[in-house]
Amino acid sequence: MPERRWDLTGLGLLSPLLLLLLFAFLLPVAALIPTSLRPYVAGTGVGEGLTLGHYAKALTDSFYLEIILRTVGLGFVVTLLTLVIGYPLAYVLARSTSRWRHWLTLLVVFPLLLNLVVRTFGWIALLARRGLVNQWLIGLGLAEEPLRLMFNFTGLLIGLTHIFLPFMVLVLVAVIQNIPREVEDAARTLGAGFWAVFARVTLPLSAPGILSGSILVFVLTISALVTPRLLGGPTYKVMSTLIYEQFLQLLNWPAGSAMAVVMTLIVLALILLGTRLARRWEARA
Repeated sequence: MPERRWDLTGLGLLSPLLLLLLFAFLLPVAALIPTSLRPYVAGTGVGEGLTLGHYAKALTDSFYLEIILRTVGLGFVVTLLTLVIGYPLAYVLARSTSRWRHWLTLLVVFPLLLNLVVRTFGWIALLARRGLVNQWLIGLGLAEEPLRLMFNFTGLLIGLTHIFLPFMVLVLVAVIQNIPREVEDAARTLGAGFWAVFARVTLPLSAPGILSGSILVFVLTISALVTPRLLGGPTYKVMSTLIYEQFLQLLNWPAGSAMAVVMTLIVLALILLGTRLARRWEARA
């Protein structure tokens, strides 16, 4: 009886989260599936009958495949960059006892206090053909003419890495802070140097945080809309901008729904893979 009561109590505590997931995620995605199976009639909109043509086109047409691969590739590269840049910063924030630690923390969190559109326009001012970056490069003699830093992979990579770096840092800081210092001190007592302690103790123990932060940044990157829309322009498309155009410009709701379902499946597959990797890691530990 006590175990049964505990189960009901746990379910009651989880019910707000379950309801949120139901109404904010499951029902909207479920509503997309029937629409994605309907044909599109030009000038009319959603037609009658059922078809898998939108999925077949999304997974076989070279135009859509290029956009899917570009989006997934962008997500992986942004995740890798945020991890490479964010881990040392998170380690300093988690282990430092200096008075500068609070200022560094504020520096990491401060971009989150600014509107996403404002931050994106800031990068437009920096990366534009006549922006500050090109002016500095030309002034220093590093470039003879303005470089193309917008409406391409480079611009999106820089902007999204800056925007999602704080998320990676905050996740890693929480994990590194929970690693007992006594474990690292014990390794040093046994003669291990800084890099040996980091490679054999700190890094393996922070692996769950690396995995969680990577999944979070990847999901946020491939689903971002405002920054790819502004920095990528109308020609350099990713999945989110393509879905936006299908729904709101072309009014092709079935094709947009199919692409949204494909992106959702990619995200769910990544989360499932990450969960399995985490379980294997815990089993080995």
